Amino acid sequence: MGVAALSDVEFTLSTGTVLGLIGPNGSGKSTALDCVTGFVRPDSGQILLDGESIFGKAPHLIARAGLVRTFQTVKLYDQLTLDEHMSLSLRGLYKAGRSGASRRRSAERKRATSWLVEFGLEQLRSAPAGILSYGQKKLLALAAVLVTQPRIALLDEPLAGVNPRIIDLIRDAILQANTEGQTFLIIEHNVEFITSCCSEVVVLDAGKKLAAGPPSVIWDDPAVYEAFLGRKGDGHAG
Repeated sequence: MGVAALSDVEFTLSTGTVLGLIGPNGSGKSTALDCVTGFVRPDSGQILLDGESIFGKAPHLIARAGLVRTFQTVKLYDQLTLDEHMSLSLRGLYKAGRSGASRRRSAERKRATSWLVEFGLEQLRSAPAGILSYGQKKLLALAAVLVTQPRIALLDEPLAGVNPRIIDLIRDAILQANTEGQTFLIIEHNVEFITSCCSEVVVLDAGKKLAAGPPSVIWDDPAVYEAFLGRKGDGHAG
């Protein structure tokens, strides 16, 4: 008999919320994100978007429904330019010949430029992504999600491997987008980042939901300290 990666995990993400999904390594965070976005099909359960099931749908159909994600390992095409990545991200949301798609292009180009400027990448827009540093690639991957204005932006460890300056850029972008109504689900190990960005936190441990609530409540839960942050009083945050 196999080991269940997730068991009885349930949470609700309200429109306009920034929800953090945290837990120790192997707790099921990325598996949960893969299930929601169609990259893994759960054996059972429900995944609902505005009351409609997206359970078992292909990843590209879930993306078209408005759930757009990044990955722990940056997935870019080194030979494509930054502009081409932004265009490709937008193109993937629309069926061929969809009515009104052409009328969106001007607004989309402006939005793409705005995010490249926000992340300090505008001067590189015609360069191939392969020349970017790892941190710049993380920023481009995030920009390619945000330019689509998804119903939910799902970010899998957006801070992994990046320096403090880029952490600040990512935090500012998330907070800015959220003030404009963008909804986020974020997997991240950086406790300070989660506290500063998220209004709600769900804690997983060994594939099960351990706790849920505002960050101020979560960090005071002894079970969370033991499972994720180290036993309370140890003097470290995991």
